[in-house]
Amino acid sequence: MLIAGDIGGTKTLLGLFDHAAARPQPIVVRSFGTLDYDDLTTMIATFLKEDAAANATAIETACFGVAGPVIGESATMTNIPWRIDAARVRSVFGFPVKLLNDLEAMAYSIPVLQPDEVHVLQKGEAAAGGNIALIAAGTGLGEALLHNVDGRYIASPTEAGHADFGARTERELQLVRALTPRFGRVDVERVISGRGLLVVHTFTHTRPCEAGVDLDDPDAAALISRAALERRCPGCIDALDLFVEAYGAEAGNLALRSGATGGVFVGGGIAPKILAALTAGPFMRAFNAKEPLERMVERMPVKVILNARAGLLGAAVSAAGTRSAT
Repeated sequence: MLIAGDIGGTKTLLGLFDHAAARPQPIVVRSFGTLDYDDLTTMIATFLKEDAAANATAIETACFGVAGPVIGESATMTNIPWRIDAARVRSVFGFPVKLLNDLEAMAYSIPVLQPDEVHVLQKGEAAAGGNIALIAAGTGLGEALLHNVDGRYIASPTEAGHADFGARTERELQLVRALTPRFGRVDVERVISGRGLLVVHTFTHTRPCEAGVDLDDPDAAALISRAALERRCPGCIDALDLFVEAYGAEAGNLALRSGATGGVFVGGGIAPKILAALTAGPFMRAFNAKEPLERMVERMPVKVILNARAGLLGAAVSAAGTRSAT
């Protein structure tokens, strides 16, 4: 057996998996409020204690995807005061521990996803052995790559969500001009993320929101999206339109930077919830507007990941690969 985790700033998923098949099969999966625990070791101890199937002595290896950069064997999470040290977890429980960036972990799920776990935005034609790119907007924005190395996909993490936002249109230039005095620097995540949608909402509303969205509501981003999709507020419609076009353009930028002839996947919690907006046209138009390489990106498959546990699955895939390699 192996243990896998998808550790986010708000929620953490821990799962026990059987690694006998090519796609590890979940035995038990539990969700935890991340900040309900002092650290990862305390959370794992609770998981092992409360679930009868989870026996530390039977666990061969573990892998955890972490929402933050991983340096060596440790990671400091970007949005909460957690530091995770693989050596400490290993010393407490005795099994080997691997840490991955959360998008790096999610990337490992892509080769084992089933057709009903993705929604096709652009059919394209995947090149055999081509690189694959992953972009995922949730609370923040993450990007990762899958390189085909000797017939095996190896994930590569990035911190591209914190690169500079590249405005393409006059409207986006106006957005950057409005945000720069507030934030000093406008990175991609400032616009393309759940928190970014709130920022864009303040830009598009010169009068009170007709949908009555309270930006202090924990579900504000979802409320903005719903109001836009239901056409209840012009400012919310404008905000979601800006968000979707910027998202598509950045996905296209990632496709070019990675040479993603094997396809581009859109993950994270937001995409499945705004699927109607992503399929309406502006997302893919912005993705493909890459002259002089428009024909190249038009041939790339683009798919939305519908499996809400893709990050956990990818961590399990990586853990199984580590086990078999050793």
